[in-house]
Amino acid sequence: MRKRDERSEVSLHVIAGTYVVLLGMNATSTARGGLLGFAIHRTDHTENEQYWLKGFKTFRETEPSPCPGTLYSTREHPIQSFLWGDYTAKADHDYTYKIVPIYGKPKNLVEGEPVAVRISTESEDSGTHAVFFNRGVSASQAYARKFRNKKPEDVPNRKAFKWLSRGLEEAILKFIGQADGPEYSLRAAVYEFNYEPVLQAFKKAADSGADVKIVYDARKEQPQQSSDRAIEQVGIRHLMKRRATHSSYISHNKFIVLLKNDRPVQVWTGSTNFTTGGIFGQSNVGHLVRDEAVAEKYYEYWLQLKEDPENRELRKWVAVATPDPAGAPAPSSMTPLFSPRSSLEVLKWYASRMDAAEGSVNLTAAFGVNPLLAEVLSKNKDYLRYLLLERRGQNYDVYARDPDVRVSIGSKLDDDYLFRWTKERLTGFNKHVNYVHTKFMLIDPLSQNPTVISGSANFSDNSTTKNDENMLVIQDDTRVADIYLGEFARLFNHFYFRYIANLLRTDEASPDRSHAFLKPDDSWTEKYYQPGSIKEKQRLLFA
Repeated sequence: MRKRDERSEVSLHVIAGTYVVLLGMNATSTARGGLLGFAIHRTDHTENEQYWLKGFKTFRETEPSPCPGTLYSTREHPIQSFLWGDYTAKADHDYTYKIVPIYGKPKNLVEGEPVAVRISTESEDSGTHAVFFNRGVSASQAYARKFRNKKPEDVPNRKAFKWLSRGLEEAILKFIGQADGPEYSLRAAVYEFNYEPVLQAFKKAADSGADVKIVYDARKEQPQQSSDRAIEQVGIRHLMKRRATHSSYISHNKFIVLLKNDRPVQVWTGSTNFTTGGIFGQSNVGHLVRDEAVAEKYYEYWLQLKEDPENRELRKWVAVATPDPAGAPAPSSMTPLFSPRSSLEVLKWYASRMDAAEGSVNLTAAFGVNPLLAEVLSKNKDYLRYLLLERRGQNYDVYARDPDVRVSIGSKLDDDYLFRWTKERLTGFNKHVNYVHTKFMLIDPLSQNPTVISGSANFSDNSTTKNDENMLVIQDDTRVADIYLGEFARLFNHFYFRYIANLLRTDEASPDRSHAFLKPDDSWTEKYYQPGSIKEKQRLLFA
């Protein structure tokens, strides 16, 4: 949901997802003069609460020795940015956000005319699309404060697991749990498959009389051995079908089709492997689609996979069932795209969609950026492209030349370079991908005609022509785009700060720590009004 108030010299644009609300502020040249920042007040009409929201930075003049990990009220220490995210929002809640421009001096603050917008966050599980992002930031100040950096398994009553899941585990189990009785069937295609509660949920469905069959990856020693141990322990070998042909490729799907009376009705897809690390560690999304036509496509794909076909045969089927797209997606459409494919045409199409963007692009990638996409990113565009990466990976030097390409890389705080944040620790659940495991692309997400592309594929050559993969292209659904954009912004900003802090920590020639404090005047606004600058483009994009 999106709402705007621009009736005064300070304006506010609010974009609400499920657990994230983005606030885009703007100010006229008059309102900008002497502006120290914005105080942000939130009224929760659902729970009948109201409070000033908090941030990390303080004025040195009034709080010279901030306690590590402590948050401070934005009424006394305002936000010095024209874009801010509230990551403490709750799904399906009714809020009013009020921003107050702050003037004066740090020791004598003066409030300007406030601007307020009332908005509702999206329901997590309603309508055609239900989208579930886990926390994906176990190495965080919030985790350190809340659980004192204990290992999740050492926190009583699974409270840390619940916090890290943020509803993802519960949604997976609820989806499987719908298959309760002989009128239901489940058809799943999985890669890493060893999280016992999920396997137990499939077993419970089968025990209820539901018809359950699961194709799992047996092409690689890992994850096959780990999956086999869990399968034997839970006792669901009779439900399993091996995908073993072509051991050099992987069966990378993570989808489940729900059938009722032999008719496909829903599909669960996304990036989440059914493992402890997938659900509670690295960032992931589970995406439930309640659409019979889409579910039917996934079911037809599953019927092919269960036969463990040669790739050359599966490519032929894929080419007919989900042909290479061309041009813009059809209005208000949902288009599945399966792999393996006979060529890289679908990757070229993703690149063409990026190239055709008019306002912004958001892309997540675990292992670097494919050359076809990097070539588009290297072009001189007059809008922002945001990349969220697990690591720099391939082609970084190709696209990083353009200042309008903003890059955030998975990181955590080890040493406190800025002397006011606590040390962070990872869960230890993941061996290869610790931070960013999502695979999605957003084209012009703030427009009225956004494109959301999400699924299991890493936008790579292998995920296109060799592996079993699935992607879903969703066109013109602003609700889905708002949810994905909010979560992208949350993860991007979380890792960007840590990535930059770690770069500064390793630069012995950069002892200046003044940027850990708020500016005592309006000089912080200059970069947001410098023509052609990244900050100006971001201000205008969100405002």
